[in-house]
Amino acid sequence: MKNESNNSNEEDATSRCWWCGDDEMYRRYHDEEWGWPVVSDVRLFEKICLEGFQSGLSWLTILRKRDNFRAAFDGFEFHKVARYTDKDVDRLLGDAGIVRHRGKIEATINNAARAIELVGEAGSLATYFWGYETPSEDRPGTLDRETLGQLGQTDMSKALSKDLKKRGWKFVGPTTCYAFMQAMGLVNDHLESCDVRAPVEAARQAFDRPP
Repeated sequence: MKNESNNSNEEDATSRCWWCGDDEMYRRYHDEEWGWPVVSDVRLFEKICLEGFQSGLSWLTILRKRDNFRAAFDGFEFHKVARYTDKDVDRLLGDAGIVRHRGKIEATINNAARAIELVGEAGSLATYFWGYETPSEDRPGTLDRETLGQLGQTDMSKALSKDLKKRGWKFVGPTTCYAFMQAMGLVNDHLESCDVRAPVEAARQAFDRPP
């Protein structure tokens, strides 16, 4: 379908989802990260926090600052982040390499403490989050650009958001949760016309879900 994917130049003829455009960093993220299943608790925590920081901004803005975020937040090791104090908040507010938003910074520290609680209950963040994987029968039959544009949030992302909020997490609305689900491989939202869709789906099929 016209404009569904973005065809690159002669040196790179990969057909991609349109949203990564021509930016080399964004293309690498699209090809190597977005949609590939993730089981690491640290990466899952990092991603849901960065999705919160992205609220009102573009993901490319956050992606370009991701290394700075990792340095500023101790690699998103949530046991460390949960111990941050007001002094750390002031430090982060003075860090021009990240998004200096007090509410989002304080939410990340809060969410780190909530993550520890969740691990204590579920065994791991991976076990909890993968419990919200969308069943195949609830997925669109064909995924084109128009269909994807209607998937800003889903029943499953609403349920995840509702449960996280009940547990005290912040900046985890249903749209944020769905973007997290897309990125971490809980769904495969690469378009049918995208060359990366098939290998991502193969990885999802081979993926050993956490118990």
